[in-house]
Amino acid sequence: MLTYTYTARNPTTGKQVRANVQADSEGAAVRLIRGEGLVPTDIKLSESSGFNIPLLGGFKNRVPAKDRVLFSRQLATLINAGLPLMQALRNVNGQTTNKPLKVILNQLLSDIEAGSTLSTSMAKYPKVFNQIYISLIAAGETSGTLDGALERLAMQQEKDADLNSKIKGAMMYPIIVLVIMVGVVGFMVVTVLPQVGTLYKGIPNAKLPFITTALLSLSDFVIHFWWVVILAFIGGAVAIGRWAKTDSGRFVMDKLKMKMPPVGSLFMKLYMARFSRTGTTLIASGVPLLQMLEITSKAVNNVHLEASIVHAIEKVKGGKSLAEAVGNDSNFLPLVPSMLQIGEQSGSMEQMLEKAAEYYEKEVDNQIATISSIIEPVMMVLLGVVAFVIVAAVLLPIYGLAGNSNFSV
Repeated sequence: MLTYTYTARNPTTGKQVRANVQADSEGAAVRLIRGEGLVPTDIKLSESSGFNIPLLGGFKNRVPAKDRVLFSRQLATLINAGLPLMQALRNVNGQTTNKPLKVILNQLLSDIEAGSTLSTSMAKYPKVFNQIYISLIAAGETSGTLDGALERLAMQQEKDADLNSKIKGAMMYPIIVLVIMVGVVGFMVVTVLPQVGTLYKGIPNAKLPFITTALLSLSDFVIHFWWVVILAFIGGAVAIGRWAKTDSGRFVMDKLKMKMPPVGSLFMKLYMARFSRTGTTLIASGVPLLQMLEITSKAVNNVHLEASIVHAIEKVKGGKSLAEAVGNDSNFLPLVPSMLQIGEQSGSMEQMLEKAAEYYEKEVDNQIATISSIIEPVMMVLLGVVAFVIVAAVLLPIYGLAGNSNFSV
């Protein structure tokens, strides 16, 4: 049960009433209020319920991909078994453990009871059900194959989640090594180097090498102005994060993803896999070609590839085939236009895109393994270089003093 805060008017006295009511959905709450002889003027989910449904803001109110996949599969199974949509949604709602998703399902039930379609109701929650999801549900409703559309959605989401988790997993090792490296260097700068500086200050006429002087100056700055370092780090991270979300920031970051070695080729294959997999899912559900391209342009999550797809849409509208429209575009790897051409000539676009998706998904797996094997020795070398610099800064003055002593003898 959810708690709703409402404002209602008593038609007999004309007075405003403000109170709470517990119900499974907003529609059920309205019926309860009207049952008390009141006319509701405003109703919203109480903050005590812990959810902000229209925005779904905050970490606690998010619906993880695994819960969306489970919801899609359960609903597909129940509809395929012959259950009406309302009954299937109620059954899934009863088995759902994710509270934000449970709230949304209650709202979907209320909307559908009022005469809305499932796709229209889901469109109210774009942070949970994206454009691909809504389009497939709408296509499934139109063609009477809602269970098939839901099953394809579950497979699509599983593939996307699998690729994303593999890339994040490959990035974890270098991140951990960098954190350890920063920690070790920070410890050396704050504790070891000041002692070395004190030692050499006690030696008359000691001339320190540049590397030692530079690191001692850095150590002195960090010790006395550590708060500046922390503020600069936090401020820089926040500034870069905000800039990366701007149009110019996305333009630069997305270009780096596509071009910067060794991850450039990895991201290109990831984008091709995402384009092909999304196209396969949409075409299989009966979505028209131009609409498929419009949705896919957003799904690839890269502004440069999005611009290429939008440009291809204009070419297709002008009478060109899709293979011709993307054939000379450097943002597409050569296999995709070739598979599109075969698919258009043989009338098997869906199958050809699926083969392209499977190929690039395997290529992504292979390249992640290759990059992971390269990253480890590179990080070890980098750690060795950092250690060498610090040791050199400590030992070079000693060798210099020893050389001067031998020379004077």
